[in-house]
Amino acid sequence: MKGLTKLGGTAFAIAAAVIVADQAVKFWILSILHLQEGQSLPFFGPIHLTGVWNHGVSFGFLQAQVDVVRWLLALFSVIVAVMLAGWVRTTERPLFATAVGLVMGGALGNAIDRVRFGAVADFIDASQLYFRWIFNVADSAITVGICLLLLDMLIQDNRERAAKASAPGVGGDAA
Repeated sequence: MKGLTKLGGTAFAIAAAVIVADQAVKFWILSILHLQEGQSLPFFGPIHLTGVWNHGVSFGFLQAQVDVVRWLLALFSVIVAVMLAGWVRTTERPLFATAVGLVMGGALGNAIDRVRFGAVADFIDASQLYFRWIFNVADSAITVGICLLLLDMLIQDNRERAAKASAPGVGGDAA
């Protein structure tokens, strides 16, 4: 079995950085600013800091107030992160490593909240930009990671098509 590649290690470092950043910002929001649920403070331009406890999935989808759902969502996030860790450990693709690192870190950052608080602390409010959901650093990492993952898949697909087209005996070469 192949060991951890340099880029696989980079993915783990990115995941760790996302977790640290996410938890540090949440500490600042909850413990220094003491932002309460429903409280909103101007932050930068159209962005406000608005306290929300998210008991559901990403951006508040599938809200559930039952404690068992909290633990199932936390467990699901950890399982996803572990599966992604297994998937990325031997990668040689930098964009893929970055994407998976962001998703792993975001999933684990939100799982930590679910275990600690029973819900995820959300606070980035861009509703003045017509984006109705309130989110956090971990959610942002997951979203950017998924977009990069899709981009990597498109790039990889184009590489594979180009490789098949240039392979001997494949393509428009008629004998």
